[in-house]
Amino acid sequence: MELSNVKVIGFDADDTLWENETFFREAEFEFARIMREYGSEEVILKDLYNVEIANMPIYGYGIKAFILSLIETATHLSKGKLSSIQTSQIIAIGKSMLNKPVVLLKGVKEVLESLMPNYRLIVATKGDLLDQERKLNKSGLLDYFHHIEVMSDKQPEAYLKLIKHLDIKPEQFVMIGNSLKSDVLPAIEIGASGIHVPFHTTWQHELVENKVESIRYAEVENLLDVLPYFNLKP
Repeated sequence: MELSNVKVIGFDADDTLWENETFFREAEFEFARIMREYGSEEVILKDLYNVEIANMPIYGYGIKAFILSLIETATHLSKGKLSSIQTSQIIAIGKSMLNKPVVLLKGVKEVLESLMPNYRLIVATKGDLLDQERKLNKSGLLDYFHHIEVMSDKQPEAYLKLIKHLDIKPEQFVMIGNSLKSDVLPAIEIGASGIHVPFHTTWQHELVENKVESIRYAEVENLLDVLPYFNLKP
């Protein structure tokens, strides 16, 4: 992959810079435990996923949207008989998620410190604005980034808008992230490059089955492995 023309490097936030999806999986299983009298874990989690997908155009992404979907799913499964105790327990799941510590993934600071002298670094992420600002502040990474972009969704049009705002050409941009669907493929579609850094767990909505074949694409095992693409040593 040729990156000699790159001027701006974009980083996804959740599960690229810090751990996130693990907390959602833990929350789902806790929700299934609270709701166990209304169905099996498989049935409950399937119903939750369907509600999340249906709500996405309304609520978008993030923990607050997730909490609303938990409440709606619980109301549906219980046929309106959800107890006040169960409601409080479900709300507590969300509050616990919002108060989780920010755990940086391996090599994050080393990579940012290595790239910062020669490139403009930005964050391009989905999610709730307030929650992402909270995590960025807790992360201690803000000083590395020239620009922070919290998108309602990561479609090619959103990346084109970002490119225009940065006053660069698509070929001068590379996006690094854990999601093929949201981070890599839309960037490649507009003429930019994408580096996929898989996380050990991925939300099923973000899964892509097709193999990516592009000269503007690479996949690495961990974030430190992106450095050789910029002629830097891990």
